[in-house]
Amino acid sequence: MKTEYDNQQHKTDRNAAIRMLQAQDKALEELYRRADAVRQQFMGNEVFIRGIVEFSNVCARNCYYCGIRAANERVKRYTMSADEIVEVVRHFPANRQGTVVLQSGEASAAFGDEALGKLIRRIKRKTTVAVTVCIGNRSREVYQYWRDCGMDRYLIRFETSDPDLYARLHPDSSLATRLDCLTILRDLGVQTGSGFMIGVPGETVEILANNILLCRKLDLDMIGIGPFIPHPDTPLGNTPNAYAADPEMFLKALAVLRLFNPDAHIPATTAYDAIFPGTGRDLALQRGANVFMPNATPNRYRNNYLLYPGKPCVDESADQCGACMIHRIQALGRTLGQGPGHSKKRAIEKIP
Repeated sequence: MKTEYDNQQHKTDRNAAIRMLQAQDKALEELYRRADAVRQQFMGNEVFIRGIVEFSNVCARNCYYCGIRAANERVKRYTMSADEIVEVVRHFPANRQGTVVLQSGEASAAFGDEALGKLIRRIKRKTTVAVTVCIGNRSREVYQYWRDCGMDRYLIRFETSDPDLYARLHPDSSLATRLDCLTILRDLGVQTGSGFMIGVPGETVEILANNILLCRKLDLDMIGIGPFIPHPDTPLGNTPNAYAADPEMFLKALAVLRLFNPDAHIPATTAYDAIFPGTGRDLALQRGANVFMPNATPNRYRNNYLLYPGKPCVDESADQCGACMIHRIQALGRTLGQGPGHSKKRAIEKIP
């Protein structure tokens, strides 16, 4: 039950976040300096590498912003086989990638829950990498089964903290259900990641501040954020980002996120390179991020997993992405993370 103190503290923190999000000139420079200092203090100089395998673009949802939404008939659908996925992941340790992120469309039966559990067991048996799964809402029983199979982490973004805005973006889901999934995952002892889009149509700076504070309230192990980028084959395809005239807001949001979540892993997501070509993820790493997530999806599938247009690296091989990533990290004077890069927040239990 919320107390008056809780409500007042939230209002105070939200006002502070809004002021930081509106920073300009010297205040902006100080914001970025503080965010980078907090990152170094709590997370160190290591950048952990987590390769993403987009194993299926089949999706049962119709989120209004997503390029692989079920109603988009222009998408060539695919689902990788378990053998293909394991073969990709087998090369991760040699490429300094300590985690695989298994990502697909949501609520799809293209790759069954039991089959995914067996795949997780195979990956854990054949490699040393941590396994993160990112495929949307599931029941407690399914999450527990995947955990028992060896799943280390689960990533499920809430996208916006505003229930009405969430409902306008997601015609077949609710924010309450999304948050329930996050609660279940935490109860099960799974390292839990979430996050949000920046600048979805209808977002205000107050909502953006609330998004940041919700991440802190959820006590997340990892937080992934990135700008909304309109996809032409979606209902929001002609609607610009709420901060289209001020792209610096995307970096401000990341810096403020770090200040309010000092000990969470925060990735420099690919979408930053789409907004700031060639430098976006570097800038993110200098403004609070400490994780790099290269695309390890085989080339023959990458162009069919476009959540937004202009996605970087779709024509590069996994090896090319890996080499580029290592160069970028080292050019910033940062070191490559050793091992899986588990949560800094809590002791990690070994699942038998």
